[in-house]
Amino acid sequence: MRRIYFSKSKACFLFGSLVLASVLAGCVTPTPYGPRVEGSSTGYTDERLAQNRYRVTFTGNTVTPRAAVEDYLLYRAAQVTLDSGYAAFEFDTRDTKAKTIYLSTFDNFPYGPGYGPFGWYWHNWAFDDTEIQSRPVTRFEAYAEIVMLTSEQAKSEPRSLDARDVMARLGPRVLPPPPK
Repeated sequence: MRRIYFSKSKACFLFGSLVLASVLAGCVTPTPYGPRVEGSSTGYTDERLAQNRYRVTFTGNTVTPRAAVEDYLLYRAAQVTLDSGYAAFEFDTRDTKAKTIYLSTFDNFPYGPGYGPFGWYWHNWAFDDTEIQSRPVTRFEAYAEIVMLTSEQAKSEPRSLDARDVMARLGPRVLPPPPK
C-alpha cells in the first residue's frame, strides 16, 4: 500500500481550499427578490425624487440572469407605484448595466496546476496566456426613474404600465427571499 504524506503547509492549504470551495458552493443561487440590506450588494433600492417620481434599482449576483434582474426592477416599480397610491407608471429613464470581472487560475507554478503562488483571484482584465485560465463572470444592475400616474392620467399616456397588471404577470417569476 502506498502512503501519501502532506507537509503541514500543504495540508493547511488543501483544507483552506476545501472550506473556501464549500462556502462558494453555497453562494451559487440567483439573488432572491428583496431589499438590499446593509453590507450586501444585491437586491432592490428605491428613492423618492418628487411627489410622483422614484428612482428604483435592482442588482443581481453573478448567477442572476439579466432578464430576472429586469423583471425584478419592473416588479419593484409596480410595488412602489401601488404603495404610493397610484395606479400606473411610465419610465422616464431606464437602463441595465453589466459588470464583468474575470476569475483566473494559474497553471505550471511551483505549487502545481491551478494553484500557483496565489491560487485564483478576481480581476477586470482577461489574460491571453495558455498557462493562465480566465473565465468571465458578469452581474447585472438595472435602474430606472419612474413617473407614477393616476388612472385618469394613464389613459392619455400610451407608454404607461398598469401596476396591478405588471405584478400579476411577473409575480410567478419573482423569487421570494429564502425562509428564515
